[in-house]
Amino acid sequence: MLISQKLKKILLLLITFCLLPIVSNAQCAMCRASLESTGDVSQAEAVNDGIVYLMVIPYILVGLIGFAVYRMYQKKKSS
Repeated sequence: MLISQKLKKILLLLITFCLLPIVSNAQCAMCRASLESTGDVSQAEAVNDGIVYLMVIPYILVGLIGFAVYRMYQKKKSS
């Protein structure tokens, strides 16, 4: 059974994303300095998680819109 080139590329992309580190330090310099001065590690981690969460949402929305446009293009192409 032959795997198509498109499927190979998708699998390679998924494997690459799985190998990337999950933890990210996304704090700005001012937030980091402010949180480090208090010494509360759990608060710093919560702010960092919030920043990562806010950063991911636009990328997901743009990806969904791009996927919808791609599907519309494919339907129009096949008709």
